[in-house]
Amino acid sequence: MKVIIPLAGFGTRLRPHTYTKPKPLVSVAGKPVLGHILDKLTGLDIEEIIFIVGYLGDQIRDYVEANYHFPTRYIEQKELKGQAHAIYLAKDYVSGPVLIIFVDTIFDCDLSDLPQEPSDGILYVKEVDDPRRFGVVITEHGFITRLVEKPSTPVSNLAVIGLYYVKDSQMLQDCIAELIEKDIKTQGEYFLADAFQLMIDRGARLVARTVEVWEDCGKPETVLHTNRYLLEHGGAREIPTENSVLIAPVHIAKTAVIKDSVVGPYVSVAEGATIVRSIVQDSIINESARIEDANLSQSLIGKDAHVRGSAQKLNVGDSSQVDLAGHEYD
Repeated sequence: MKVIIPLAGFGTRLRPHTYTKPKPLVSVAGKPVLGHILDKLTGLDIEEIIFIVGYLGDQIRDYVEANYHFPTRYIEQKELKGQAHAIYLAKDYVSGPVLIIFVDTIFDCDLSDLPQEPSDGILYVKEVDDPRRFGVVITEHGFITRLVEKPSTPVSNLAVIGLYYVKDSQMLQDCIAELIEKDIKTQGEYFLADAFQLMIDRGARLVARTVEVWEDCGKPETVLHTNRYLLEHGGAREIPTENSVLIAPVHIAKTAVIKDSVVGPYVSVAEGATIVRSIVQDSIINESARIEDANLSQSLIGKDAHVRGSAQKLNVGDSSQVDLAGHEYD
């Protein structure tokens, strides 16, 4: 089985952090989002992972090659024409079964039984209260009959989560080719849902498999929500501190320094970060950031950023300086 992971987008909803790093490398619970995704693939029979990269794609390659040993290929998506277009760029390198994973998605499900799947493919879904925000599937007699993007009236509460398994990748690529040839677009882009609908119309039997866990990493508030979930489910780690209190769950990197502070719950602190005389909760503090005399909650603090002075909620990019106490920086 081959795996395609599209990650060429700009991640505009996560700026300022995505000015200096691609969205898949934004950290939650001590690890980039992409790392949590790749961990799910460990132990599977993976022939190759194909990364569709774009903005700052060299950072993706560097991270993967430094931390994982999967056979990999990197393809640049120079024009952002949509999900299906991204998948189509891999057409010369896939045949047979393919697993497609979008990196906005942290999921929890068993992928080990995919080789035994009797249907032509699986679209993973999650039951949601308000389906108007998502693409949804409609099923009959156990199979998907229709896909609808952000329905204005309720037709289904099964939202697709960005995880797909297709046995016949050539059929999928043929359907994407038809989208492009006939210029079939949704909201100005070539959508994967439209390609799946063409597969169904051609007779493919696709099923919906419900997951219990679907955590989004597309914007600051959902990144923090995902951080909370992962810390509660095995992602916590503590280190010795100096005159400080850690309120579980937290994930504190080994080289972080916590002094005269209260940290937690739901805080991730990366390598080389320092927190001094501060109260920090429900936040992510990235590499080599320094927090002094601050009161932070629901905050994202970028790499090498320096925050000093009291505040309640901040979203600070890499190498930034925020001084709310009127001090001068050295």
